[in-house]
Amino acid sequence: MPYPELLDPIKHFLKAPTPNGWIFEAKKTANLPIILSDHLLCELKAAQSAMFLLRKYALEKESAEILANWLKPYEDFAYKKKGNLASLKETKAPIEKLKALSNCPYADSLTNKMILLIKEELHHFSQVMALMEEKEIPYQSIPAGRYAKSLLKHVKHHEPDALIDKLIIGALIEARSCERFSKLAPHLDKKMRSFYISLLRSEARHYQDYLSLAAEVAGHDIHKRIDYFAQIEAQLIITEDIDFRFHSGLPPLTSPI
Repeated sequence: MPYPELLDPIKHFLKAPTPNGWIFEAKKTANLPIILSDHLLCELKAAQSAMFLLRKYALEKESAEILANWLKPYEDFAYKKKGNLASLKETKAPIEKLKALSNCPYADSLTNKMILLIKEELHHFSQVMALMEEKEIPYQSIPAGRYAKSLLKHVKHHEPDALIDKLIIGALIEARSCERFSKLAPHLDKKMRSFYISLLRSEARHYQDYLSLAAEVAGHDIHKRIDYFAQIEAQLIITEDIDFRFHSGLPPLTSPI
């Protein structure tokens, strides 16, 4: 696979590789609609998670509302099936209108990195939409699997530890996405293979941005906390899962790990 300089750090960061059983299921033509629909939703959820962090920790109230309005057309499509690819392309990023909190020491860093992430995730959302249209695969709204919510259950309740935990989880999700794109790409057609490989650089940067933000907010060594969440994430990946999703664990009744 290309970009070993991106993937090698991720392989060391994650505590377990994606099981062969998941790849075996994911490469099946019959499961392509689930993979693409869930991928579409994952891009939106990544943007929503970044938006939540900005609204809660970094932006003035008026800017927080502007940010929410930016994502609304994408949410309307995903959850209400309103709009289309053409209408989403008309949505403009209101970056120049956003103002970070002046009394938060990490507000500027959080804002700069998360705004870039949101822009890229929404662009990827549109790219997945275009790919589904080209393949004549109708979008289907599917319920979330256990992955993200299982990680979030372990977030501490007091600040700034809660924010640090959320940033670490963000890093793990982005790293796992990058690893799965690289593992699945060789088994796909040329168009999808090229698309998934094209996503590796941004996903790798996202995971690094989340980690650097977590370290900045903490102001102390957080490797034990990173390891704690990485172990939980690995168990979610290597244990049997009921639902088949882009971030799901080992599917039942498949080939062994």
